[in-house]
Amino acid sequence: MNKMKFLRESIKNLKTVGTVTPSSRFLCQAMLKGIDFSKATLIVELGAGNGVLTRHILKKMRPDARLLTFEVQANFCELLRKIDDDRLVVIEDSAEYIADYLREFDREKADHIISAIPFVILPKDLAKSIVSTCSNHLAPDGRYAQVHYSTILKSMYEEVFPKVKINFTPLNIPPAFVFHCSN
Repeated sequence: MNKMKFLRESIKNLKTVGTVTPSSRFLCQAMLKGIDFSKATLIVELGAGNGVLTRHILKKMRPDARLLTFEVQANFCELLRKIDDDRLVVIEDSAEYIADYLREFDREKADHIISAIPFVILPKDLAKSIVSTCSNHLAPDGRYAQVHYSTILKSMYEEVFPKVKINFTPLNIPPAFVFHCSN
């Protein structure tokens, strides 16, 4: 999907897309910082959009690992399904149901969860419920990474996760904050 198509799709569905430009390679690198891909066998991506971050994750994953990618926009799911990689499972559903999909793969917890869900525009209780579900279904040594364009929801993450670090990524349009959380 070229940048103009992404912009049109974003403007049309801003409430679920949350941005008007795809993530830069600098933001993708910041999102994946600190993840030990050599040990991860199941990674979950929430709000995959057009698959820019998805491709970065797949490049780093083990050959026997699996990536469960959640996306609610049908047009983006169509693009994600065109990625030719057997390790990728595209789930056209809400992240609220992460536990159900983990069970389908005989897992209770994901090794890592990486999210670009625009929580700032979702109802507050839904946002906190999804983040809490992620915390509950994250492996003990796993990481949860979340991109935001402000730090307004910092307290929500601090209520859910015992450890929260924030990194600023200026080389993105718009500049972004990456919340790295762990239990």
